Amino acid sequence: METLEKTTIGEYVAKDFRTAAVFSKYGIDFCCKGNRTIEEACDKKNIDTTVLQEELETVLTTKDDSGIDFKSWPLDLLADYIEKTHHRYVEEKTQILLPFLDKLCKVHGASHPELFEINELFVGCAGELAQHMKKEELMLFPFIKKMAKASLTDELIAAPHFGTVKNPIAMMMAEHEAEGDRFVKIAELTNNYTPPADGCSTYRVTFAMLSDFEQDLHKHIHLENNILFPAAALLEQKFAGQE
Repeated sequence: METLEKTTIGEYVAKDFRTAAVFSKYGIDFCCKGNRTIEEACDKKNIDTTVLQEELETVLTTKDDSGIDFKSWPLDLLADYIEKTHHRYVEEKTQILLPFLDKLCKVHGASHPELFEINELFVGCAGELAQHMKKEELMLFPFIKKMAKASLTDELIAAPHFGTVKNPIAMMMAEHEAEGDRFVKIAELTNNYTPPADGCSTYRVTFAMLSDFEQDLHKHIHLENNILFPAAALLEQKFAGQE
């Protein structure tokens, strides 16, 4: 029970990403709200903590040689991985999903008016994420990479113009939460990405892509909120001599 009280959801997922599937099964947000304990999340959703803990232990004690230990990666490598894997995914998939959703509105909007709201939400998501990723790529990630490289040579680095790395991190995390909330609404409107009986193949493909997009976004946010950002803040403290 001590583990339940002190270990956050984000720490569980940071230790082993396979636990994300367990949290998702119970509708528990492991990325944007990963700073809660399991007990807090279970109380909110009336879930038996013992049952959830048993499922998590099963996952944690099952060997998985394909798992990647992102926590062991150097921060510059992790930042590059996020950019080249998840940022590119967002860029590529938004360009496909936007015209698909527009087409669905034109063809099925009269009988499924919720499509207009889904489209509006995703258009907003695409625009916000594009700006968000540029801020990371041009401001936050370069400084994290600079710290990571300097830590290998004990080189001194100048303080960033944003004061402390915690400032852009706080902004990025707030924006993560906003996009997480947006996708909660999209999932509701799509009945958890279930196309209607009269849905055409484009309908089915679009909803499947939206589902995949949300899953990738969860992984993307998890790597930043639960691994990259906390490690970057600790590294900055080391440079400031605050440890």
